[in-house]
Amino acid sequence: MTRASLDKQPHEVAAMFDDVAARYDLTNDVLSLGQARLWRKEVERAVAARPAERVLDLAAGTGTSSLPFAGAGAYVVPCDFSVGMLGEGKKRHPWLPFTAGDGTRLPFADGVFDAVTISFGLRNIQETDAALAELYRVTKPGGRLVICEFSEPTWAPFRTVYTEYLMRALPPVARAVSSNPDAYVYLAESIRTWPNQPELAARLQGVGWTGVAWRNLTGGVVALHRASKPAGN
Repeated sequence: MTRASLDKQPHEVAAMFDDVAARYDLTNDVLSLGQARLWRKEVERAVAARPAERVLDLAAGTGTSSLPFAGAGAYVVPCDFSVGMLGEGKKRHPWLPFTAGDGTRLPFADGVFDAVTISFGLRNIQETDAALAELYRVTKPGGRLVICEFSEPTWAPFRTVYTEYLMRALPPVARAVSSNPDAYVYLAESIRTWPNQPELAARLQGVGWTGVAWRNLTGGVVALHRASKPAGN
């Protein structure tokens, strides 16, 4: 699969995730060498959901990422454009209000969420700036945003090793544990072409988010971006 394959339409990407839904969480744990659970924990801390708050978990997949927010007493809405992922999540966590939604046209009113978050899904939305603007729209004034996404390792020698892993080691590992290994070749390419930390921060500022900052996890393999919506907006 080549870089040209990144021109997939949203329905094609959704279908790809439908195919891998059943084993998606397991595959992620294997491919990330167990780091995925640690990254989810950092997202939980950054969101800092409180009882009675409304939290939007976009690209929630099977809802694994939503569980800590529900456990904190927040009303969390897991939203995803893959019906297959949502169906798998509903089987596992029938009490969660899974909602189908396109990240560029969210099915929610303006200013309804205290916090919005998306983990490892922003780069799969075709129009990044439109998605960031939609997240801004549905967030309450003074509300907060947390994005967890693959990024650029900060140490050059490690960056080279990491890129080699993505493109050489990841496909055979995916073939062993995933129902659709081609999907993970696509995901590896999407990671390679994704904006680095400062570039994503600039995009956040460009649609109105303030207090934009990021923290590198696992040497920059993943970056945790945080921002807020101005209280007067």
